[in-house]
Amino acid sequence: MKLLLGLYAPTGGEILLDGQRVTSQTQESYRQLFSTVLSDFHLFDEVVAVGQEASPPDSRAAHHLERLGLGRKVSVQNGRLSTTDLSAGQRKRLALLRAYLEERPVIVLDEWAADQDPRFREMFYTELLPELRERGHLLVVISHDERYFAMADRVLRMREGLLLEESCVPTTH
Repeated sequence: MKLLLGLYAPTGGEILLDGQRVTSQTQESYRQLFSTVLSDFHLFDEVVAVGQEASPPDSRAAHHLERLGLGRKVSVQNGRLSTTDLSAGQRKRLALLRAYLEERPVIVLDEWAADQDPRFREMFYTELLPELRERGHLLVVISHDERYFAMADRVLRMREGLLLEESCVPTTH
């Protein structure tokens, strides 16, 4: 994943964007395409809003905080979170808030649901991801939760160092 994000340089092959090779000169603009919540994420108290929406970042953040079940625990004032002293699952929800507000075209989520309680895990797969997709984001979701693989457009599995595509077989969840 870190190779896809442009954090590591390929030792073989190349990364293409719209048919053009990503080079050291274009790498920074390439990196700006991604919002990420990695499994080993670090959470800052500053909320960055890059998007073009008319409402101010603080009010948009408040809406998402309510939706993520954090409205009574966290507020945003002058672009800063009131606290990050929360459980691991709640901190990941705050990291997702940042991805919402950045409004970058690609959102990469690495085991986001792993630290969530069952209610938010279900909400993540059945409500949040479809909404992000409807808003036009390309989603790259790394997960071991096979119950939700059928919701994906494509399923890629890493086996013995090779990335292999699998067919999506509908499952119940």
